[in-house]
Amino acid sequence: MANAMKWDREADVVVIGSGATGLPAAIVAREAGASVIVVEAESHVGGHAITSGGNLPLGGGTSYQKKYGIADSPDLFFQDLTDWSVVETNGFPPYRYNDREIIRAFADNSVAAFEFLLAHGVKVIDRPPNKIGHEIGVSVLRTMQISVEDWPMVHTGGPADPADDEIRAGAGLIRPLEAAALEAGVEILLEHRMTAIHRETSRDGRVLGIAVDHKGARLNVRAEKAVIVATGGSTGNVNFRRMFDPRLTEEYCGLAGMPWSDQDASGEIAAMAAGAALWGLFNYTGEFGSGITKPGAIGCQYGYVNVRWHPGSEVFDKARAIGLPVKDWQDVILVNMLGRRFYDETGGHFNYNTYQSTNPYEPHSYLNAKNQKYNPSNFINAALAGIGDGHNGGGPIWAIFDADAVAREKWQPQPPHVDVGAGFFFEAGSIDALAAKIKMKYQRLPMPPQNLAATVARYNSFVDAGKDADFGKPKPLYKIAKPPFYAAWATPVIHDTRAGLRINARCQVIDMNGEVIPGLYCGGESAGGFSMHGLPRAVCQGFIAGKNAVTENL
Repeated sequence: MANAMKWDREADVVVIGSGATGLPAAIVAREAGASVIVVEAESHVGGHAITSGGNLPLGGGTSYQKKYGIADSPDLFFQDLTDWSVVETNGFPPYRYNDREIIRAFADNSVAAFEFLLAHGVKVIDRPPNKIGHEIGVSVLRTMQISVEDWPMVHTGGPADPADDEIRAGAGLIRPLEAAALEAGVEILLEHRMTAIHRETSRDGRVLGIAVDHKGARLNVRAEKAVIVATGGSTGNVNFRRMFDPRLTEEYCGLAGMPWSDQDASGEIAAMAAGAALWGLFNYTGEFGSGITKPGAIGCQYGYVNVRWHPGSEVFDKARAIGLPVKDWQDVILVNMLGRRFYDETGGHFNYNTYQSTNPYEPHSYLNAKNQKYNPSNFINAALAGIGDGHNGGGPIWAIFDADAVAREKWQPQPPHVDVGAGFFFEAGSIDALAAKIKMKYQRLPMPPQNLAATVARYNSFVDAGKDADFGKPKPLYKIAKPPFYAAWATPVIHDTRAGLRINARCQVIDMNGEVIPGLYCGGESAGGFSMHGLPRAVCQGFIAGKNAVTENL
């Protein structure tokens, strides 16, 4: 194949994706002397990471941990992230199924990755590390917040407002790294979508490069040393994600990071076609952390908790609506597609582990689970349970409310705050008429008006009685009685990917025989074996992959 292939471009290292894994990998490889090409499917850099909330729990003894007197070490970090005895409030273990080899490499490189970011223009808010963050270990405080500085916010298109609670944001990570990559001489090719990974033969030999599609033109890009898969996970690929959880059917379309980028499983699929194995699948379906969440806003498709898309954003034409953030879930009831309530609306999504969430804590002790206060956290499971019609998915979830709720929440129930055109928001003068209006592509059955009317009437009786006799909602407070009435999309959001390609400590991709695929690396959400949510594993594994790709033996 090497002799037959026509190569249009070439570099020592080719990186697929320009997010929190791809940009660190590219910078590290370039500064080690390699020529580097980054291919990015979108018309902009950043991936999932640029839309994130900017939490950075890298630990093991960082400069900020030392500055604020927090004693940490790689050994303690490793111990925390592999402790089988830690469970969350619903009994699920967040660390039991982590791959020890991968976690050891992460713990050993975490400090270096953190200092790498600081050396390349990323700034953190100068205050003591805190416990914000997901699956970051019990023992010590580790999380810093990335300061967005003057970089434009992708959800607004403008600078951060000092009063904005999203002043810590992923733009403060990605934009400095983009600038550092370009300054170092990394070539970034936008709108170049990877379509295949080339090996010497289809499933054997070295990885030679990749195929890309650029506005309909097929190009081949040679990698003299290595290809790094940094494509960002698989949440946006319905058939791929359903390998892990059959419930995650097409109606779960309000995906974190979208519409800025699509976590389409392209890296995983291309690597699997070249012989790669998947790894760490339990960490995708394990009911812990924020893999699936309640929406952060209703009445819009993209209800990710960290981002409200605004008309100034360059992707607002795809987002279409800002959404209505819910301050108090007492202001709405939630119903399934048949118009029936299914759970206490104030209930949360799955919990996550952080500093002292297990307290008292004794490493590797059965008492950690025994002493945990149990809370089933079944809102997500109830929402995904379905309506008994034989389908795997739970179907749309709708928030139902009235004019009084609009006044209490100070909502503006019209575009651009809600998405009427695509069918994610409806308004009517009566409850019966509201149910009859709910028609959109994910509502596979009409909502019977009599069901919704009966549901609202029964709920209003609970307000009179001061007790939710069906689902135990704490003292229902407000009737749904004043027209107009509203139905707003409130379907759970798939937040991130925690299963992917099998890698080793060097971030080399492994095949189904347990052997290294020469010249192929991966990190972040496209890699498996690591339950941690968010930026740290992506940044650190990009750092590791970039460092090792340069030394790849030819």
